[in-house]
Amino acid sequence: MVKVTDLNVYYGAIHALKGISFDLQEGEIVTLIGANGAGKSTLLNTISGILPATVGMVEYEGEDISNEAPQDIVRKGIVQIPEGRKIFASMTVMENMEMGAYCVEDRLKIQNKMEEMFCKFPVLRSRSQQLGGTLSGGEQQMLAIARGLMANPKLLLLDEPSMGLAPVLVEQIFDIINKQGTSVLLVEQNAQMALCIADRAYVLETGKIVLQGDAEDVIKNPMVIDAYLGGHQV
Repeated sequence: MVKVTDLNVYYGAIHALKGISFDLQEGEIVTLIGANGAGKSTLLNTISGILPATVGMVEYEGEDISNEAPQDIVRKGIVQIPEGRKIFASMTVMENMEMGAYCVEDRLKIQNKMEEMFCKFPVLRSRSQQLGGTLSGGEQQMLAIARGLMANPKLLLLDEPSMGLAPVLVEQIFDIINKQGTSVLLVEQNAQMALCIADRAYVLETGKIVLQGDAEDVIKNPMVIDAYLGGHQV
């Protein structure tokens, strides 16, 4: 579904991604783990067209999308749910969700998808006319995910969904991700949770992939246990 080849990205003089190559198959959940500054969010932003690739290629369903505009990439079926939620604080919950469906023209499909999201996140139904900025952190994260899913994505780029949330909310959100059935590229500092739901994993350090494999193997790797799982095997 996605093939990234020799991807290099710079922030000015800073070489943020250094020859990244990886793939993601349809229906997979693939997680990227690594410390802050490893290049995880940069990789998502490059796939979604927010950042330009200096060298290398991003292919989606066999098509080179390296130079596509972000809005065109969304229309192709790739949707990013950004780190920090970035909901529209002065708009209602329902308006935020409608914004997620801006490229869906069929009003009936939008209504049906809205109902599906309210079933997945019942709290959003009761908050539908409430301003997004007045929601709790967990409710805002649910809204950010629901807004992204309103576009009917084939591939979901999910950046730090558990950040700042209570453990019970983290479990709820990851359960929804796991049952969604959409292909997912997941960036997550909660490595244990991410590896438990992922099919495969890539470990990034300073802009390079240093380890890759099936998630069940990566979670047993001594380096991963020491660096990301607090020294305790799951």
